Amino acid sequence: MDFGITEFIIAVVTTNRDVVSSSITPVFYANDDEHKERLALLIAKTTRGMVHDLESGIYVIVKH
Repeated sequence: MDFGITEFIIAVVTTNRDVVSSSITPVFYANDDEHKERLALLIAKTTRGMVHDLESGIYVIVKH
């Protein structure tokens, strides 16, 4: 039986500073949509996370 935290949000990536309020999760602000996508993919790759598009200009990287 596994105990511990196994699912959590690693980071949030967005281009809109007004959409995400401050939180415990790191928030990365991209310059444009292309930069946002690249940044989210690089963070997911280095942390072994999955990128989820919230369709409001926000990507979340989640560890499952």
